[in-house]
Amino acid sequence: MGEKNPPTPPHPHTPILSGRPDGTFAHCSRLLVLGLFLSLFATETAQAQGTARLKDLVVLEGAAPIQLAGYGLVLGLDRTGDRARGQRGAPYTVQSIANMLRNFGITVDPAVLASRNVAAVMVTATMDPFSGVGTTLDVTVSSLGDARSLSGGILLQTPLLNPRTNQVHAMAQGAVSTSAVLASSSGSSVKVNHSNTGRVPSGALVTASQPTQLDAQRLGLILKTPDFTNAVRIAEAINAAFADAATVEHAGLVRVEVAAGSAGPNAMLAALESLAIDVDIPARVVINERTGTIVTGGHVRIGEVMITHGSLVVSTQSDPYVSQPSPFSQGETVAGTAGTASVTEDGAHSVVLSANTDVNELAAALNELGIPARDVIAIFQAIKRAGALQGDLIIL
Repeated sequence: MGEKNPPTPPHPHTPILSGRPDGTFAHCSRLLVLGLFLSLFATETAQAQGTARLKDLVVLEGAAPIQLAGYGLVLGLDRTGDRARGQRGAPYTVQSIANMLRNFGITVDPAVLASRNVAAVMVTATMDPFSGVGTTLDVTVSSLGDARSLSGGILLQTPLLNPRTNQVHAMAQGAVSTSAVLASSSGSSVKVNHSNTGRVPSGALVTASQPTQLDAQRLGLILKTPDFTNAVRIAEAINAAFADAATVEHAGLVRVEVAAGSAGPNAMLAALESLAIDVDIPARVVINERTGTIVTGGHVRIGEVMITHGSLVVSTQSDPYVSQPSPFSQGETVAGTAGTASVTEDGAHSVVLSANTDVNELAAALNELGIPARDVIAIFQAIKRAGALQGDLIIL
């Protein structure tokens, strides 16, 4: 391939900026464009590292991870938990508190309980099929009621079960981390990141393992991301180590015959896990709207497209006033409010991207102009809808 000409930097008087037409960007803080930094980093990493270990690309057939779920309580919240009364309250939270106290020998009428420091949550985790008793798992905690925030809370011991068998496989407990900030005063509030979902790292302890038996003659390797190119490359790498041992069933499955000279399927799998595979990386753009993060693959290309971006700010203000009657008149004092509204709109700015532009060039242009990460997300979504994004757009 020939060398690529360096991208032409955008003209300083032609910014692609700087807000959404509905004016919502006016309330977003202008963060460092973390998503663009990750975009550039992911692109460079994908180009520099074209190989991966076989163990990172496949899972063993018949030994899929087990998804666990459970219902629990998060305690110790600073009056940001579920409300107990009212149409929007969560009565099951109060009932759960009463049941919990009953287990400790304390009987309390649910009608007299308050729950602002407690939130009902669903707890989820994924267990490896070979996890033994005593293995720890990361768990995700999500609010079930109308709690405002789980920050600072402690997850009470919660059984996690397999919904298909109703067997309890783990017990979860620990401090909930949300990476969010919530502040309020006199009816005004501000929140950074999502505060109703958190994680408890290594918060679950496996109490019952899942028996898994391996076929002593034939193994199935399931690709985590089905791809014909990668499936063929995996089979070629295995056959180079064990002659005629692997065959490709389809894009997501490679069959491997256990070699006669090996010490069984476990020893053969151990030998296969470290094989280096030349991975074909898919063209994808992954967006996390909750955090404003954008990660792109190095194969993503953008067709010829024009981007026009403007800004619209709508401001409203209410000023209280008091009208006094004239002296010795029969009038009454009247209190009211006077409202004012204004609309400010900046001129739209445009830029034209040439055909086969890579994401590195687009990210460099937007990063130079200091576009907020959430506006960059809107730009990527619009490019996809225009049919100019040559790759998959995945929104988390």
